[in-house]
Amino acid sequence: MNLKKPLTALLLAFSTQTPLYAQTAPVKPPQIAQNATICPAQLPKAIDNITNRPEFRRASWGISIEPLATNTPLYHRQAEKYFIPASNAKLLTTAAALVKLGPDYRIRTSVYANPVNGDSVPILRVVGRGDPSLTKAQLQSLAKQLKNWGIRNVNQLVIDDGFFRGDLVNKNWEVEDIQAGYGAPVNSLILNQNAVAFTLSPQQIGKPLSVKWDDVEEGASWEVENESMTVNQNEPEYIDVGRDLQKPVLYVSGQLRAGSEPEPTSVAITEPTNNFLKQFRQVLAAEGIVVKSTKVTKDGTPNSDEVELAMVQSPPLIDLIKHTNVESDNLYAEVLLRLLGTVSDNTKSAQVQTANEGLDVIKKALTELGLDASSYKPADGSGLSRQNLTSPEALVNLLRVMASTPVADIYRNSLPVAGVNGTLTNRFRNTPAQGIVQAKTGSLTGVASLSGYINNRNYEPLVFSIIVNQSDLTSSTIRRSIDDIVVLLSRLRRC
Repeated sequence: MNLKKPLTALLLAFSTQTPLYAQTAPVKPPQIAQNATICPAQLPKAIDNITNRPEFRRASWGISIEPLATNTPLYHRQAEKYFIPASNAKLLTTAAALVKLGPDYRIRTSVYANPVNGDSVPILRVVGRGDPSLTKAQLQSLAKQLKNWGIRNVNQLVIDDGFFRGDLVNKNWEVEDIQAGYGAPVNSLILNQNAVAFTLSPQQIGKPLSVKWDDVEEGASWEVENESMTVNQNEPEYIDVGRDLQKPVLYVSGQLRAGSEPEPTSVAITEPTNNFLKQFRQVLAAEGIVVKSTKVTKDGTPNSDEVELAMVQSPPLIDLIKHTNVESDNLYAEVLLRLLGTVSDNTKSAQVQTANEGLDVIKKALTELGLDASSYKPADGSGLSRQNLTSPEALVNLLRVMASTPVADIYRNSLPVAGVNGTLTNRFRNTPAQGIVQAKTGSLTGVASLSGYINNRNYEPLVFSIIVNQSDLTSSTIRRSIDDIVVLLSRLRRC
């Protein structure tokens, strides 16, 4: 990371250097005969030849590969040991959410009021329940519903952000992550994923990169300090983006080659409740509804004498979970964690941390499925925390037990397909694994993981988990070797 701002400027920057290269070009095919088959007896040596490559001499591999139908290992390597799973932690979160909440569960955002008196209401209360898919279009729907009631004047607009309690971001996340769009805060009234999106584009050589905001009105409130550069074709590409901790100041540095593709990115907002209030008030004004005063509260529930006048709902949980796993969306995963926390027996306590309760519900739900509670230790819902620990064996067992539940197909189909979609779009193309592997990716600095299912054409279905920790190699280098192993599995045949 190339930071040029002093610490006294309260800069927390995150690098998009990894996304520039990660999953933007097909991974090179493994250095093995693509059409050759391999017998199970040959598999251990073939995998060892990959994991024992000189570049991995200081890295730690955890691998569990088993038939889906049995727990007889085809290959184990430190399978019972703890590893940092990165986004493979989402497998735990989404499994528990499916089991506890059900695939048809929807998240409701409501607007309540006392009985309408002519065209006026004394108090209009918006109660959010953590819908991560909420956008300005849904706000406009709420405003139109209120207009249809004949409401034109609101004495006080109350924004109730108390459905989720506790910290907006995990205290164990790294500081650069919480400033990035992928590490946005999680509250009860999320709007546009609590991030401000923009695109960086090269211009003429020697000129700074252009900054184009997705929402021009939102971008107008930001100050941009741009020290980036457009460079020639022989120069490397990288981008460093940061924001001030307290003020809407965006810092951009780094470089892109002239003529290269624009790079979309985003930064997290720091006050999501106030952002929701501002945006909703603007939408109401556009519908001719005047708000005299506003208030933010964390009551979490409407008053008994209030009536629901307007509401919008999220897509069903089946869609939210698919988005979570296919796109590896951290915000969605953290919302699922907190939704699980709201069904805990302890949620009535004012001191409860909803996310912590969600972690307990994950453990209870998966224990009821038969997963060994000592084989993993969740610390968040998304995998951003390096305090998440799980064994490859735990993930393989999870995948197996979920395959025997009524939501088996939903769970499996929530995973990216090799060479087809999501975070696996550009992996395994033109290999025997394309189209037959459904797996969850994971990546942090020094960490890479891949766990999922293989519908082998010449062998029985497999479940696998491959995790690499303590590596100083680039993410793309680690992923290539993980992919080499998975391609081996796709070439298995009975012999």
